[in-house]
Amino acid sequence: MTVQTPTVSQQQADGEFQAEQVLTITGGHFVHDVYSAFVAPLLPLLIDKLSLTLTMAGSLTAFMQLPAILNPFIGHLADKFNLRYFVILAPAITATLMSVMGLSSNYATLAIVLFVTGVSVATFHAPAPAMVGRIAGRRVGKGMSWFMAGGELGRTVGPLFAVWAASLWTLEGMYRVAVIGWGTSLILLWRLKNIPISTRKLGSMQSILPKLRTLFLPLLIIVFFRMFMAVSLTTYLPTFMKGNGATLFLAGASLSILEFAGVGGVLLSGTLSDRLGRKSVLLFVTVIAPLLMFAFLNTLGWLRIPILMLLGFTSLSTGPVFLALIQDHFPNNRAVGNGLFLSMSFLLRSLAMLLVGMAGDAVGLQAAFFWSAMLSLLAIPGILILPADAESQTA
Repeated sequence: MTVQTPTVSQQQADGEFQAEQVLTITGGHFVHDVYSAFVAPLLPLLIDKLSLTLTMAGSLTAFMQLPAILNPFIGHLADKFNLRYFVILAPAITATLMSVMGLSSNYATLAIVLFVTGVSVATFHAPAPAMVGRIAGRRVGKGMSWFMAGGELGRTVGPLFAVWAASLWTLEGMYRVAVIGWGTSLILLWRLKNIPISTRKLGSMQSILPKLRTLFLPLLIIVFFRMFMAVSLTTYLPTFMKGNGATLFLAGASLSILEFAGVGGVLLSGTLSDRLGRKSVLLFVTVIAPLLMFAFLNTLGWLRIPILMLLGFTSLSTGPVFLALIQDHFPNNRAVGNGLFLSMSFLLRSLAMLLVGMAGDAVGLQAAFFWSAMLSLLAIPGILILPADAESQTA
């Protein structure tokens, strides 16, 4: 007598959390985001090489975020068709473009490279969470925590990896590290053959419209005001530290410390939101993170390290909760809902990066960081008006 192993579709129907498949996509997210994290730690070198202002430097990452407008379209295709190859190829493409970034001879060329990279980033991040949502069963928050932890861990390793590669081979010689991205895509090609993206029952596009006001308006408020502090830390922290006397390595390490602490935050936040509710977790971290930013700005020396870790743990922990909210509200249009949210988030991030860069040029990064933290407190009303049924309780 033989025992038949449940297929992916059978496990999905039973609501089972498929750890092995979730880890596969999480691993791809890790490697992909190692490379997409190259920009911030290398900004000091790019600023020196191309004679950039802080506003110009901020606009570089904005070019990378701009293709986020494609996310709803990519998400709609992912809900209708099986676009796993978008997820498979993205690590190789992103790795290649980020590794040749240092070969750019002027601002315009670098902007084009980053824009194309943004297209690759969009084609990964729109379908991948929908894949995770379908194989996480009833533990969507847990699945999003694992997925986002892979990204945070990638953004932890990315700055150190970028600085190491630039120190070893120079900014122009970093193209050698692209090989890891291609190896990852080959592994994903082998591992993802049985993981579904498309849904059996596709909801109509009209069913999304009511959610634009009830869910996306509060999310717009929350994401917009929280984004200023997020981009201050994840984009300008190495430049801030270097301007305060840190070496390039220590400046990059500060971002890795922040992101590493964020791994713990995202692992915990999504799982807690399954039990305590999405709104409760969002409200807690939105209140605590700005207080930690104020402490960081008013502390010197080694005391900044534990504060930076707590800051990363809280300020970077909301990703799984947001993604779980989207999965809760769009069971039949997961990738479209995720694409809409990512488009909104990435475009607001681009705007915030430009505004923080302009503020840094005008009044200095110390003051820009302070006011970014103040603005993040204005996200609280948005959390309070989230729909009550957004809090998904799972045993």
